[in-house]
Amino acid sequence: MALDGAFLYCIRSELLPLIGSRIDKIYQPTRDSLVLSFRAKGGATRVLFSAGADAARVHITRASVENPPQPPMFCMLLRKHLSGGKLEAIEQDGLERILRFRIRCTNELGDSVLLSLVIEIMGRCSNIILVNETGRILDSIRRVDEDISRVRLVLPGMEYLAPPREDRICLLDAEAEDIRKKLTAYQEGTISKVLIRCFEGISPIVAREWEFYTGRGEALSFPLSDTHMERLLFTISRTRDILKAGKAEFQTLRTKEGLLKDFSFLHIAQYGSLMISAEYPTASELLDAFFSQRDKFARLKQRANDLFRFLAATSERISKRLANQKEELLACDTMELDRRRGDLLSANLYRLQRGDSLARLEDFYEESMPIVEIPLDVQLTPPQNAQYYYKRYQKACTAKKMLTARIADGEQELLYIDSVFDALTRAECESDIAQLRLELTEQGYLKENRKAPKPPKALPPMEFRSSDGFRILVGRNNHQNDRLTLKTAEKFDIWMHTQSVHGAHIIVCCGGETPPDRTLEEAAILAAYYSKGRNSAQVAVDYCLNKFVKKPQGARPGMVIYTNYQTAFVTPDAALVDQLRVPET
Repeated sequence: MALDGAFLYCIRSELLPLIGSRIDKIYQPTRDSLVLSFRAKGGATRVLFSAGADAARVHITRASVENPPQPPMFCMLLRKHLSGGKLEAIEQDGLERILRFRIRCTNELGDSVLLSLVIEIMGRCSNIILVNETGRILDSIRRVDEDISRVRLVLPGMEYLAPPREDRICLLDAEAEDIRKKLTAYQEGTISKVLIRCFEGISPIVAREWEFYTGRGEALSFPLSDTHMERLLFTISRTRDILKAGKAEFQTLRTKEGLLKDFSFLHIAQYGSLMISAEYPTASELLDAFFSQRDKFARLKQRANDLFRFLAATSERISKRLANQKEELLACDTMELDRRRGDLLSANLYRLQRGDSLARLEDFYEESMPIVEIPLDVQLTPPQNAQYYYKRYQKACTAKKMLTARIADGEQELLYIDSVFDALTRAECESDIAQLRLELTEQGYLKENRKAPKPPKALPPMEFRSSDGFRILVGRNNHQNDRLTLKTAEKFDIWMHTQSVHGAHIIVCCGGETPPDRTLEEAAILAAYYSKGRNSAQVAVDYCLNKFVKKPQGARPGMVIYTNYQTAFVTPDAALVDQLRVPET
């Protein structure tokens, strides 16, 4: 997941129309990011600069960001020097991951000066540096002193020196013979790793795509045959032509579970059906969507971290309690032996004396009448010893009855906690997390915080539209599952839920019609996707008319029973889910 030099070349091409515009506003929403607003006759365009270790990038953005109440010092410095400045050039040295924005400004004396805002995209060493007209550093968003690096210091007042450029091929101007000569110098190693060492600005995914095309899906290593070398040179030259002609195909890649993995300016074929691709018209729109979605998931995970820990601890505590109760229940299995001992002692009281420590009696419960030994308490009379065993029997009967009920309640409680945990893993916004907190508070697991702000209004069920035009509703949490099934749905609508797996309630709104098989299959795929079986290859989904779904009295939220059902086996499909989803208004 790297923003390589070739992708940055595409970004630069999109930013070139901004030349001639003036810097209107400057913000620093986070410690590692800037937003510059460039204004021209056509309006304002916001450009995001980020030096985050795992999100370094620069591109046009439409995302709204929240700015701190007090601007950081670096932001105030940029406002002082760059406000009102005119963008004169955007430079990139070959396919290095460095962009230099040349900005014509007016200094405090009223003189015109040419400043440079340099963004270096180098992973954890990424930086945004303001350089004056003499090449001296005014400041940077991340200062680098001797404690951080002894190789290259980035401090105010020092001369700005670009990172040393490695001896690698620039894809834009390299000739075929130069490339061939460079590659033939390697006698061993996998193609993709060699390509990364040979070419500047090429990310691993592009190198692997070149190797995939060259070997037609087979792994190759150096030295290459003449045929493979020609195929490799052809795909490299084709990539160069795509870049120069501005015909890049911007796409993101994600797993079938919806996890974003990578992006590229090329059409990626190496993963086959293992990855789902989404295309974007521009590089900026791709980066805007990719990182905003990734940051959203990270932010949600952070907000829900305490809930995850609480649910995991609660589940572990219930599991330990159930294990102890089941051990106690096994110990109750000796109660029949105590009853039989009591009966044998009662039937033979005349043969026993006070002070006996052991009774040897015939067991009339067995056909062969074997002799059994029964331990006695020497301080008790024979009738008292018999009553002792009867009391143990009664105590075990009561314990077994209570333990059986408690184990059943504990197992239901564990199922409920697991269902909340599953809903939390599928939370898509902060409102979903807030509703789960509210549900746990109502159930007595969390304490009510009267000083906490009012939780956001619950969102409606997720809505989808089948290929045949039928409306499909998906519950977001247990409370919404209950409302959807018991109040919203009509009795002849189709109800769906994964078999023996936690998940959302699905309602196919039929409107008195019989939905076709394609709609039922799509709804079943939605049920499988919004369940704990999302990562499974095949998921069993039960479905029936909603009138056959009932909620037992006293059952926890989301728990129902159903009859007269059928079962479908489907595979979760994230692409189909996106295709059928109705955008929220």
